[in-house]
Amino acid sequence: MSTSDASVPRKRRPKKVLSASAKYEIWLQLVRGEATIAQAATQAGVDRSTIIRVRQVAKDGALAALAASRPGTPGKSARDVELEEANAEIDRLGEAVKELAVKLMLLEKKGGLD
Repeated sequence: MSTSDASVPRKRRPKKVLSASAKYEIWLQLVRGEATIAQAATQAGVDRSTIIRVRQVAKDGALAALAASRPGTPGKSARDVELEEANAEIDRLGEAVKELAVKLMLLEKKGGLD
C-alpha cells in the first residue's frame, strides 16, 4: 500500500434500512441456528453490528413483553394494564371523596363545624 492510497478517503456504502419483517426473519434464522451473524449480515447486505443490534432489540422486546404479560389477561399490553389500574384507583378515590363529603355534610348539620 503506498502513501497515496492512505490519503484517499474510502467511500462508505449507503446505509441500508431493514424493514421490521426483514429484521424478524433475520432473528428467526439466528434463533433456529439456520445462519450465523456473519451469514445473516452478508445475506442482508448490512454490517455484522446491525445483526447483533437486531438480535439484542428482539431479545429485549421479548423479555419486556413476557414481563408485562400476566396469566388470565390475554392480549393486554402493559399500557392497558396500567390504565386499568389507574382507573381502579380513580374509582377508589372517588368513593373516598363521596364518603368524606357525606361525613362533612352530617357534621355541618349537627353544628359540629362552625
